[in-house]
Amino acid sequence: MADRPEPPASWASLPFFTDGRWDALWRKLETMPDWQPAPEAIFRALALTPRPQVRVIILGQDPYPTPGRATGLAFSFPPGQKPRDSLKNILAEVTSDTGQVKQDGDLTGWATQGVLLLNPVLTVPTGQSHGHKALGWQGLTTEVLAATAADGPRAFLLWGGPAQRLCARLPRDGHLFLESAHPSPLSAHRGFFGSRPFGKVNQWLAARGEKEIDWSL
Repeated sequence: MADRPEPPASWASLPFFTDGRWDALWRKLETMPDWQPAPEAIFRALALTPRPQVRVIILGQDPYPTPGRATGLAFSFPPGQKPRDSLKNILAEVTSDTGQVKQDGDLTGWATQGVLLLNPVLTVPTGQSHGHKALGWQGLTTEVLAATAADGPRAFLLWGGPAQRLCARLPRDGHLFLESAHPSPLSAHRGFFGSRPFGKVNQWLAARGEKEIDWSL
């Protein structure tokens, strides 16, 4: 097993990392076989989008359980892989909403523009969805969401009931909250398609004098 990953510096002061919970969770992971993403990618979303640079938050669920697909970014595929499932629907809505076309499933370009692509559960057993949801990752997620909301106005894209419940207690003043059905093939036609979240985010950013997100990157 690899060494325990260190949290990115801008997030390292969160209580989850200072009160022993991360140490305890890592000890559990060390005893578990065959999980993903790779240890060095567990905190990739937090590393690519440092706390002061967060402008938009998109919540996933847990990493893809398909072998080799989890990247540490919610919904993102490894570079060069053709989008499928929820991501295919997300990118179809990007094009319908903004006219921008993103060709592959790597969302690193979103993360580096200030879009925090956060999975509430950061690891998963290979081949077993939700297999690590009881490990305690949600404590970190709650702290990240509270911190970003406290840092200033942010746009929250909340797709599906679990994401919406995680943010139910966040203050609403000054923030943009866009809620819809989840983009999965089972639910995208129940309100995700046509919700136009990407254009709404850019309108909100522009009204604040901030640079818009290029969703084609």
